[in-house]
Amino acid sequence: MTLAKDNLITLSDPRSQAAEAYRTLRTNLYFSGLDKPLHTLVVTSAEPAEGKSTTLANLAVTLAQGGQRVILVDCDLRRPRQHDLFGASNARGLTTMLLEDAALQAPPLLETGVEGLWLLPSGPLPPNPAELLGSRKMDAIIAALRERADMVLFDAPPVLAVTDASVLASKVDGVLLVVEAGHTRREQAQRAKTVLEKSHVRLVGAVLNNVAEDIGLGGY
Repeated sequence: MTLAKDNLITLSDPRSQAAEAYRTLRTNLYFSGLDKPLHTLVVTSAEPAEGKSTTLANLAVTLAQGGQRVILVDCDLRRPRQHDLFGASNARGLTTMLLEDAALQAPPLLETGVEGLWLLPSGPLPPNPAELLGSRKMDAIIAALRERADMVLFDAPPVLAVTDASVLASKVDGVLLVVEAGHTRREQAQRAKTVLEKSHVRLVGAVLNNVAEDIGLGGY
């Protein structure tokens, strides 16, 4: 795998305000899990093009840099991006595990070049993503991955576009919603929150993405 560091600010510029913001997010997630531990987390957005995949990739890097064993799973079985962000092959992945019983015992995890972080790409795209993510086989996959890591992160499609995120979110410990400054409308964010709550999932918080840097904080 050729790590595409340019896509990951936490690797290309670890002293930047953006990288520090991801470390703050990591800390906030630790606090969110004090009473109810977060071992499995879905990251999604209200609508497409709000930066949820890049946000998740940088969060995964930051968690691994903090000493956790992390598996990043691309569950966007419609428009997967994680293999591109990490410069990896998408020939095998989550759908391989859904189709092949042997892969459940030996998941096709890829090393990312970041110590403690492994990637499970989406694999070949199926015709019925929501049904697969809602299956009992998916429950078994989540359990198998959970045994191999301290934190398993899932990249899910946008909440308002398809049902995939809500279906998957019902199987994990929590959900993080990404919204983009200057792009996501307030009513979209509220609708996404309502949809997730109707699925009885644990919404641990939201990330405001693509915020302008505060020049006054540059010295810190």
